[in-house]
Amino acid sequence: MVSLTTLLAFAAVCLAMVLTPGPNMAYLVSRSICQGRRAGLISLGGVVLGFVVYMLAAAFGLTALLFAVPFAYSAIRIAGALYLAYMAWQALKPGGRSLFHVSALAPDSNRRLFSMGLFTALLNPKVAALYLSLLPQFVDHEAGHVLTQILTFGFVQILISATFNTLFVLTAGSIAGFLSGRPLFAATQRWLMGTVLAGLALRMAVDTSQR
Repeated sequence: MVSLTTLLAFAAVCLAMVLTPGPNMAYLVSRSICQGRRAGLISLGGVVLGFVVYMLAAAFGLTALLFAVPFAYSAIRIAGALYLAYMAWQALKPGGRSLFHVSALAPDSNRRLFSMGLFTALLNPKVAALYLSLLPQFVDHEAGHVLTQILTFGFVQILISATFNTLFVLTAGSIAGFLSGRPLFAATQRWLMGTVLAGLALRMAVDTSQR
């Protein structure tokens, strides 16, 4: 059984990740502004399906790996720390993009909107790295069935991502307009997220406890 403390800690990491700019976020916000909220929500449906595919693949694969290889946890912990450090640099580096950077997109049909959202998620290495590097960090072998824990964390991540991405889709136009005239605010957002991710990376790197 996953403890509430562990679940809240994982939710905090997921929140920091969903607030960090990436291909999925850029596509959803741009689609919403260019074609409207409905188009953004349809695209989000495809993105969420992509998350589910990756999460299930990672859950079954990681469960087998963690049982088969004694030192797999340490290797994945280090990989997760490096990945979070990379995400922090992406947010903090000079010229880093704001969360609501917009690209011009031509209108598409509902079917194409959904499929584009799906492929945007499936072709995004950030999604694969998220599940492969972060999920095992919170697994406790003494807390019960490993697969159940990984599936629980996976669905929590998907719920958080879907919830906040829905808010971004619904408010994309207003927030993008607000940020366009306030570059300092956008820069502060990037630095805040980058600092949070860097802190998580450091904590993960020095955590040598075996779960």
